[in-house]
Amino acid sequence: MNLPPIFINNIRHAFGERGETFLADLPKLIEIASKQWGLTDIIPVRELSYNFVAFAKRSSITLATARSAAPAETLQDEVILKIGVPHRELNSEIAALKYFNGDGAVRLLEHDPEHSMFLLERLRPGKMLVALEDDDQRTNIAADVMLKLWRHLEPGSELSEPEGFIKLTDWFDGLKGLRPMFDGGTGPFPQKLIERFEETLSRLYTESSPPCLIHGDFHHFNVLSSERGCAADVMPAAWRSGGTKPPGWIAIDPKGVIGPPEYEVGPLMINPWESFLNGTNPRVQARRRLDILSERLGFPRERLRDWALCHAILSSWWDMKPDGTGGEYSLQCAELFASL
Repeated sequence: MNLPPIFINNIRHAFGERGETFLADLPKLIEIASKQWGLTDIIPVRELSYNFVAFAKRSSITLATARSAAPAETLQDEVILKIGVPHRELNSEIAALKYFNGDGAVRLLEHDPEHSMFLLERLRPGKMLVALEDDDQRTNIAADVMLKLWRHLEPGSELSEPEGFIKLTDWFDGLKGLRPMFDGGTGPFPQKLIERFEETLSRLYTESSPPCLIHGDFHHFNVLSSERGCAADVMPAAWRSGGTKPPGWIAIDPKGVIGPPEYEVGPLMINPWESFLNGTNPRVQARRRLDILSERLGFPRERLRDWALCHAILSSWWDMKPDGTGGEYSLQCAELFASL
């Protein structure tokens, strides 16, 4: 099997020996999925990152009714096959997809926990939110999908098994290793910025909404257009055909995180990756996004800004290499948010 070198390197770097085992077993896992779910025409997506993801077709038989003379026919459904290295985030993703049940998120069709693989509906047209040029429109659509995912904030819809998901506090607890790593200092992070982060995060935990199930990695590349989905602004004419109903928008790849819903704006605010800071005026764009999200989601603008700041620091920490380099882009975003 010819896998992209960057995918192989990602798996080896992130998972070590477990990654090597996964890469060696992948052909067999694909064969198991094919037989178990009746899959054919399995074609990997172009840009594999940390999971094997492929387009596929699944056969389904439609039986003839007693009143019909038409014979039974075999149909071919387009689906997405996803196989990953067994780890906590993959299990949390499956749990989140089961909970969202296709409401604002891609629909989970089948899953095999033993082999860490699952089957998803294929979204059509499947254009990423990043393909839209109007940032106000993108931000409003993002708010639509967030609100759809957060339906469980309503009274009487509490999570029955919250222990199956990632805790946002665990992510941020990782940053407690920053000062020990640099002998009490802050290394490549500006000291004043880290001091503000530490004070802000502590305050946010007490001021924000009660923790609930959120996507956890909500950004422009994880929201796709769909012929079904929540209502959104009118789509560009080029994306329609024959007067059909404009598609809605659906989230994919949820991390499945228990945390304040205000955190959800963090990944969105620093994306699209790289191009956000390279825009004409990222400061004005950031302010405009905060205004829209505050109005649409009903949260104080300053609180959303502070969560965006904290997420940017967390993102920079995740991207930092052992030698203290890396994470520069997210750090620049954090400095921008701190100045708003």
